[in-house]
Amino acid sequence: MPTDSQLLFADHVGRFYARQYGFPPMAGRLLGYLFVCDPPQQTIDEIGEALLASRSAITGAVKLLESYGMARRARTAGERMDRVSLNPASQQPQNFDAALHKEHAALFREGLALLTDAPPERRSPLEEMVALAEFLAERLPRLVEEWHVHRDELRARGKLPSQGA
Repeated sequence: MPTDSQLLFADHVGRFYARQYGFPPMAGRLLGYLFVCDPPQQTIDEIGEALLASRSAITGAVKLLESYGMARRARTAGERMDRVSLNPASQQPQNFDAALHKEHAALFREGLALLTDAPPERRSPLEEMVALAEFLAERLPRLVEEWHVHRDELRARGKLPSQGA
């Protein structure tokens, strides 16, 4: 059974993800719970009991988190139920793909083309979005490289567990 502190943390994560990313609160609560639950792999029924939520609410939250690559389901040979856990790949920087931001820039340029004869104040929001998208496309790959170097230094100093631990 989860502790009150674990449930409070799950609630805090749920509110943060609802406010910042528009997640349904249950999806955020599930994410928070998966970070601190013991054991780290739990069935839908175990999660529902812990979070005092229906099976359908948990299943929907799992599907959403899976779609974002944040959770995964696995089934052990001989078991008839999936176990849900955090997806280890989700601990890597998300949305840092330069191609995504290049696509954003192209999309905003398409909008600008519709406003060729418009006054500058009308074009300004799209021009700024193009500039931001191009800036991110250029800078984010370097930032990810810097993060990997920093992460590896932290691992070497024992401040983070080594990969696969």
